[in-house]
Amino acid sequence: MIRKRSVRRRLTPDAPEPEPSVEAQLASDARLIPDERLRLIFVCCHPAVAPEARAALTLRLVCGLSAQEIARAFLVSEPTMLQRLTRAKRKIAEAGVSFEVPGRDAWPERLAAVLATLEVAYARAHEDAAGVGPHAGFADEMLVLTGVLVELLPNEQDALAFAALVRYAEARRPARLDGEGVKVPLDRQDPALWRGALIAEAEALLRRAGSLGRPGPLQLRAALHGAWCARRTLEEPPPWPAILALYDALLGFGEDPFARVNRAVALAEVAGPAAGLADLEALDEERLAGFQPFHAVRADLLARLGRREAALAAYDQALALGPAEAEMRWLIRRRMEAL
Repeated sequence: MIRKRSVRRRLTPDAPEPEPSVEAQLASDARLIPDERLRLIFVCCHPAVAPEARAALTLRLVCGLSAQEIARAFLVSEPTMLQRLTRAKRKIAEAGVSFEVPGRDAWPERLAAVLATLEVAYARAHEDAAGVGPHAGFADEMLVLTGVLVELLPNEQDALAFAALVRYAEARRPARLDGEGVKVPLDRQDPALWRGALIAEAEALLRRAGSLGRPGPLQLRAALHGAWCARRTLEEPPPWPAILALYDALLGFGEDPFARVNRAVALAEVAGPAAGLADLEALDEERLAGFQPFHAVRADLLARLGRREAALAAYDQALALGPAEAEMRWLIRRRMEAL
């Protein structure tokens, strides 16, 4: 009898959890922010952390990027980035900051850091044209995360603009590789291969963002992608004048070395490679030493101007930074053409 009672007690299922009250449901983390990674990003972008360290710390803790990857994204040295991360962690520990999912009233003060985190994480996936690198999964995940974000914040211009940017960029993914697994530059991609449904979603989101007031930097960056996605065939000329005008407008909001490099590309197409190279070489080369596109663009412009030795050296610098496989094959091909 004792044995029977023991077995019965052991096998009797636990009583079901009581139905949560309406108040408990409204206060639950999952109801506030339904996506787990997005919840963690909002949690880590705490206002107690220094603004320049919020996105970096979140990229390290939530997205798993290395200190070196984060340093390159913010154009600082790896030791500098490690110092920032260490200071941020120390401040959190000393202040006894309580990390919890913030309520809606706290979202606006964290949104800029959240979007900065998502931008860098997505850039790591987007720069890998083949989509086979360690961060490739961020590409599809970012479509989901930005969809959740615009549902939560339907009247936030920057959230809408970033969601549009991701959709424009992902729409072009099927055309980013040739048959040999080599990256295809944007101006040589076949628009017939782009995903029309994603482009339509992006256009709708960007229109919504534009209806909410004066465009900001994120809307202009999304508009740059939109200008390319308005192209319908390879026979249509690339929209270089429009791209150059949009970069000029973007730089009106403040200095941005990434935008400067891309503007030099557009300027070279509109005004010639000499103008583009002059614009590029006016930048802080030391700061951009770890930014592979800077060296790749410089190499291309030098080659077009007949400066063969300098072009080869610039290609070697770009390759030394360890680009993804498809990008590496493209650079090797271009270097061979410059010989």
